[in-house]
Amino acid sequence: MKIQDAYIVAAKRTAVGKVRGVWSQTRPDDLLVQVIKGLLVTVPKLEKYAIEDVIIGCAMPEAEQGLNIGRMAALLAGLPKSVPGMTVNRLCASGLQSIAIAADRIKTGSADILIAGGVESMSMIPMSGNKPAMNPLIYTDDNKAIAYGMGMTAEKLAKRWKVNRESQDEFAFESHQRALAAIELGHFQDEIFPIEISQTHFDLEQGKPSHKNITIDTDEGPRRDTSLEALAKLRPAFAKNGSITAGNSSQISDGAAAILVCSEKALKKFNLIPMAKFLGFSVVGVEPEFMGIGPVKAVPMVLKQVELKQDDLEWIELNEAFAAQSVAVINELHFDQSLVNPLGGAIALGHPLGGTGSIRTATLVHGMQRKQMKYGMVTMCIGVGMGAAAVFERV
Repeated sequence: MKIQDAYIVAAKRTAVGKVRGVWSQTRPDDLLVQVIKGLLVTVPKLEKYAIEDVIIGCAMPEAEQGLNIGRMAALLAGLPKSVPGMTVNRLCASGLQSIAIAADRIKTGSADILIAGGVESMSMIPMSGNKPAMNPLIYTDDNKAIAYGMGMTAEKLAKRWKVNRESQDEFAFESHQRALAAIELGHFQDEIFPIEISQTHFDLEQGKPSHKNITIDTDEGPRRDTSLEALAKLRPAFAKNGSITAGNSSQISDGAAAILVCSEKALKKFNLIPMAKFLGFSVVGVEPEFMGIGPVKAVPMVLKQVELKQDDLEWIELNEAFAAQSVAVINELHFDQSLVNPLGGAIALGHPLGGTGSIRTATLVHGMQRKQMKYGMVTMCIGVGMGAAAVFERV
């Protein structure tokens, strides 16, 4: 069997909203529907009937984002009923895993055109879901680290890898500064699909509701008013004498993204122009007690797989679950920090769990095109002790 190349042809995402922010009244399936429609606008020559599957990552696939949101969104987006859909869950890496699954199907020749992506509404579905029901065995000695919240794993990681509070706050501040600069320069413009929503407010003076339509096209998270002094004043969020705060942790967010993945055969048939080639993907387990260190194992694994050196990478999207884990990963892997999240990361831009992997992929492939960079990576830590990494080549 000949292995085919898998190409990223188009990538669109929503602006990322704060929890209880701009998307708080927008259903996640509606967000996903809009971004799929936005994706297809960019490839008018592609015939919808040719799409062979819609693969969507979601970390908490229940309630408004349940009932197989991948299939639901495919139908609601107006794709032919012959186009199936599925939902995958690898917690924080769900949106990246969906792209890897699509790429694997292309590479093995079982499909030629797929939509991958991810979505999460943390405003509507809380981080642990509506009905957390942990297996009691996780509280036994051998498994107790599974029971730690991610904030506590970050505290443990900060101590083991000696990441102090000052370096965490500095990293968080830099994330906001980079994100704000990117917004000012319009660097997210090509990847964000603007969505119009209707807002209703009750006018107390007139005694009646008022309605207005607004277009959401800018990430809501980056803070112009943040400073190192403000970050230093925040109290620890998870441990009494800890160093992890709300300011140096990723933001709870809402958002979605969709990625078109195609074979070379599909490129020629529909005269499509690719943005990048999907080279490889790795995922690995680590100690749940130190959840955030996962990329340290996943990155060398995928680089070996695709026969590249770390120095070949020109852009690295490292999900900032916490500044502590980001700094630890950067130090352990000896990353050039100027290449890591050049437009800011989840501390500033938000982390809508199952959507983040595909959102960060959209940022990467558009950024590589803009900067004419050859190789880039998306890498993430994952809840319950895992890490994932994917490598892309600009074409």
